[in-house]
Order: sequence, then C-alpha cells, then structure tokens
Amino acid sequence: MSRIIVKADKLERRKKINKWLKRVSLVLMIIFAFLYIILAIIYNGGNFTITLDPTFAADTGIILYENHEKKEKKNRLYAKEIDSMDNISVKWIPDNINDEKDGAHNGENYIAYTFYLENEGSEDVNYWVECTIDDVIRKIDEAVRIMVILNGEKVIYAKENSVTKQTEEGTEKFYKEKTPILRQRENFKPGEIDKYTIVIWIEGDDPDCVDALIGGEIKMHLDIRDEHITNTNKTKKKK
Repeated sequence: MSRIIVKADKLERRKKINKWLKRVSLVLMIIFAFLYIILAIIYNGGNFTITLDPTFAADTGIILYENHEKKEKKNRLYAKEIDSMDNISVKWIPDNINDEKDGAHNGENYIAYTFYLENEGSEDVNYWVECTIDDVIRKIDEAVRIMVILNGEKVIYAKENSVTKQTEEGTEKFYKEKTPILRQRENFKPGEIDKYTIVIWIEGDDPDCVDALIGGEIKMHLDIRDEHITNTNKTKKKK
C-alpha cells in the first residue's frame, strides 16, 4: 500500500510540474508575440517616413506631397527601402540628386527621397523639422550620413567622431544622439513651396565605419510640426 502512495505522490508532483511548464510556455509565447507585434509596427513602412502634424496642417493650410505635378495631399510619406546598403563615399552621390525625380529615387547603396511642403494658407508660418532615430542595430549610426537639401541648399548631418568627439569633416554634428536633425523654417509665406530631398547612406570615409558595423540597421522618421518638445524637461519651444 505504501508503494502505491509514493507513486501517486510522484504522479501528482509530475502533473503540477507539467501544468507549471505549460503556463510558463504560454506566458513566453504571449511575450514573444507581443514583441513581434511591436517590432512589426516599428518597421512597418520602411526605414524612413515623413509625417506632417495633421492639426498643424489644418490650422495653417500647409500641405505635404511627393509629386509636384499631382500634389496629392498626405499626412505621411514613406521612403522606399533598399535590400542592403554597403558603405560608399559622398563623392558617389550624383550631383543632380536634387533634380532626379520626385518621391523615391534610390541609388546603389543609398536612399534618396524628394517631397514638398506648400503653404496654401493666408499667413506666414514657422515650422520645425525634427528627425528622430527610432532604432539602431550594431551602432550603424556612427557612420550614417543624412543629407538634407532644402530649396537647393545642402547640409549633411553626421554623428561626432567617437574618439575625438569632433564634428566630422564637411558635416554638421547631430543635434542629439537620437535626434540627428532639429531645424526651424521661418517665414514660410503663403504660396511658397519648400522642396526637400533627403539622402541617407553609410559613409565609407568615416573613421567609425569599421567591420563591426556589418549587419547593422537603422530606423528613422521625420516630423514636421509647429513646435518641438525637449526630451529633458518636456517644455515646449514655440514657433
């Protein structure tokens, strides 16, 4: 009789362990599913998006579009992805990159996207352009370049040198680590059109462009709004 009781106790413990393992497995499955959904949301729409604040657009009459001929108004634009990006030199970027075409016009190993903002309102407007890095893998941002051409005027942004902490040659230093670009466009007059071309690549001549970056990825977005909020004290800087 005692031997039967021992076996029954073991069987009961085994059932409890199996039940516990099933619960743990279910919880892990839920967590992994949640992470998958979050990552899918983050990477939906490519590696670079441009968003115009809809409230700001409605209040001011500013419109966003990617085709100068059709002027199809949108609050969000999606730059076309490229399958892979090897390091190149800024010298390889075509001189006429700003005039190639509207919308996506990627080249070999770089992303290029042209879009427009137009003031259809009746008053002068000030607006902020803020670029934010959403995710970085293998510190690829150390060698990334972001070229912004506004109405023909070109500025290239880069992270400061990781060793010297100096601004890379021919560039403007990232505003902040996760906010490469923060700039204000003032006195945007009624009827005016701002033409933007954004070019993103990995600069092979950057001292931080090393083998350790191979396999890296970066996800960014650009916001256009009437104000920006500092990350430190959450206070608003008005236009």
